[in-house]
Amino acid sequence: MGEDEALAAFLHHLAHERRLSPHTLTNYRRDLARTAGWLEREGLGPWERVDQDAVRRYAAARHRAGASGRTLQRELSALRSLFRYLLREARIGHNPAVGVRAPKAPRKLPATLEADQLCALLDQAEDEPLALRDQAMIELFYSSGLRLAELVGANLVDLDLADGVLTVTGKGAKTRRVPVGSAAREAIRRWLAVRSTLVGTEEPALFVSSRARRIHPRTVQLRLAQWGLSHGAPRGVHPHLLRHSFASHLLESSGDLRGVQELLGHSDISTTQIYTHLDFQHLAQVYDQAHPRAKRKG
Repeated sequence: MGEDEALAAFLHHLAHERRLSPHTLTNYRRDLARTAGWLEREGLGPWERVDQDAVRRYAAARHRAGASGRTLQRELSALRSLFRYLLREARIGHNPAVGVRAPKAPRKLPATLEADQLCALLDQAEDEPLALRDQAMIELFYSSGLRLAELVGANLVDLDLADGVLTVTGKGAKTRRVPVGSAAREAIRRWLAVRSTLVGTEEPALFVSSRARRIHPRTVQLRLAQWGLSHGAPRGVHPHLLRHSFASHLLESSGDLRGVQELLGHSDISTTQIYTHLDFQHLAQVYDQAHPRAKRKG
């Protein structure tokens, strides 16, 4: 098995055995192709000949080139996954990427919108089919904390409007059920009432494009950005902004970290804990504004 064949087989494994999303597959392909190119230039390939020293040298070279700690963490994770696969296939005797760590990335808090800002963004009277679709997508992102791939992959049969529940397929092909709030349900009903003007009954996707097919992730991103600009949003609107806002507002109101973890579909609660920092920021602001001893006069 040569270098290209090994990578192709691994990507096939990710797509058909682990059933990762197209977006995740694209990231794996890009990162591993970059590593493969570096190994070839350095004369350190193919994959079966790579040792831990080569992995360390690659990480050091990427760091010198300006790659962030977060980027290196992702690339090393992709390498570990590839070598786990080759180990499983008995192509190598050990995983040379185990134990190689990237520089620690600074913790970056996700951006959010305030609840009143989101309400102003969403409380718009629309009647044009694509605008009704966009409004329904934004409501659903914020109501249920969906990832972009989860919204795009949602089908009509996955939605139970009567019970207010949507079944989504998240990372690693894991399914979960998420609640759909009343405002989102009403926005979806308005969209479904005009959906037939764009597509026939044979299309299973919940959200479709003007080309009568399942909406593309990039189209969703562009339409949300356009919506934010035209409706006076204080910052750029994108799917993860709405997911972050959902998580932050829910945690702020409930304090239930485990519940928010389940709703977001995080496998590790440490991923969800980033929102406790957002919540603390809000509490600190409240303290500064309200506590009689918070601000001492000089």
